[in-house]
Order: sequence, then C-alpha cells, then structure tokens
Amino acid sequence: MSVAFRREGDDEHLEPKFELPLPPGPNLVTQAGLELIRQRIGELEGTIKALTDDTALKSATRDLRYWQTRLSTAEVQPEPSGDKVMFGSRVRFALEGKEREVSIVGHDEAEPAKGRLAFSAPLARALLGSEAGEFVDFNGREEAIEVLALLPG
Repeated sequence: MSVAFRREGDDEHLEPKFELPLPPGPNLVTQAGLELIRQRIGELEGTIKALTDDTALKSATRDLRYWQTRLSTAEVQPEPSGDKVMFGSRVRFALEGKEREVSIVGHDEAEPAKGRLAFSAPLARALLGSEAGEFVDFNGREEAIEVLALLPG
C-alpha cells in the first residue's frame, strides 16, 4: 500500500499547541493585577474539573499553566507616591490637543481601550517619571505630550 494512503490517526494532522507566550521582562503588577491573576486561576481550576472534552481540557490546562507562572513571577509594585508618574499611576495628559486619561499597569491588566496601558507600551514609557505641568517627548516629537495631572487610583 502506498504511503500516501496510510494514516496513523487524526492527531498527526492537527496543529501543534504551544504554551502561551509570556511577555518579556519582569512581571510587574498592581495589587488589583495580582487579584486578577488569582481570580483567573480559580476560574480555570473550576472549569477544568467540569471538562470532559480532551481538546478543551488540554487548552484549559495550558491556560492554567500560564496563569500559575504569572502568579509565581508576579512582583507587586508599591502604590505610586503621587508626585510623578510611576507604575500604577493614573495620569491626565494632552496629546495633539486631545485630553486623555490612562493608568499604567502590568501586562496582564492592560486594556488600552479602557485606558489601562502596560508599563512597556511606548506611551506609558514616555510618561513614566514625568510630573504634572511637564512636557515630554513622544513618537519622535519634542514636547508632544503635556502632563496635566496625576489622579488618585
């Protein structure tokens, strides 16, 4: 029989499932970010107990390994002092004449559409270390951002 017609099983034709990639650098988190990680682990542990489908179980187990790794490497950062933009700060700024507010958080907490930027995002990096009333460079332009205020959490 020709090798072309031989098939060992369905699994040999499936795409391999790799571990979820971890963001580069340290795993800095706020206290809320740490709680988010713990919550996701609890949800996944509950889901895994109820799963019977092998593919879904493997996927959920892979996700659980990701979140357990994130929990074990989490570095909770101190609350920001309020005098300059730091990890965990909420800041109001003006960019191209438009006012915006963002919070600078860890990778797993980041939701740019909701104003939560990862500390490694270019905009967050530009804002870090600045103070209210200061102008900072961004995107190759000098003094592109005016830091208007640091806001409470």
